[in-house]
Amino acid sequence: MNTIRPYVMQDRAACLALFDSNVPQFFDRSERAAFERFLEHDVGAWHYLVIVRAGAVVACGGHALRLDGRVASFGWGMVDRRLHRQGLGRALTEARLDACRSAGVTRIELDTSQHTQAFYARFGFTVERVVANGYGAGLDRWDMALDLDRTRD
Repeated sequence: MNTIRPYVMQDRAACLALFDSNVPQFFDRSERAAFERFLEHDVGAWHYLVIVRAGAVVACGGHALRLDGRVASFGWGMVDRRLHRQGLGRALTEARLDACRSAGVTRIELDTSQHTQAFYARFGFTVERVVANGYGAGLDRWDMALDLDRTRD
């Protein structure tokens, strides 16, 4: 059984291991320092979640609200590479979408790579910009957004 819960500092090493499991296809190694800084200094300003299965953190990701509370950003979402295509990414994304809808968010923005843009497109995110090699050699940055239908609660 999977449990979704808020991130705690004791999850740091497990989240870094998740990151490492997704290098180089989904993250560039150079991004690790930024993720470490995020976990050390910025995670408190985010609604950051982990999925736990059999006592182990197997996925993490979160969202942050802009000052007006109407726009949110998804960030640092990842699933253990060995567990892709088992519904964990979907569960994490749905939990973040539900939290944003409950908070009255009307727009969600994210950046991802060419390898995961189709995953987010299935939730209705649309491409706003593509930057070739935006994360590193061979890893393009895709900026995407979703305008939430306020009637779907």
